Amino acid sequence: MNTIFLILTGVFLIGTLVSMLVGAFAMGRGGIFNDKYGNLLMRARTVCQAGTVISLLLLFFTGGIGN
Repeated sequence: MNTIFLILTGVFLIGTLVSMLVGAFAMGRGGIFNDKYGNLLMRARTVCQAGTVISLLLLFFTGGIGN
């Protein structure tokens, strides 16, 4: 079970990084892509960050970290 939470944490971390980098690049460049997808990328980053925190908490409380 701990392996699943560890893998989920990694997936959410990568998702956060990718959505943040694409969003920052789009915001810096501006234009139509930013107007169309800027809000969506911000929501995706927020969901991935929440998933990371939740999976880390589940990993911690199931004994995967610190025991």
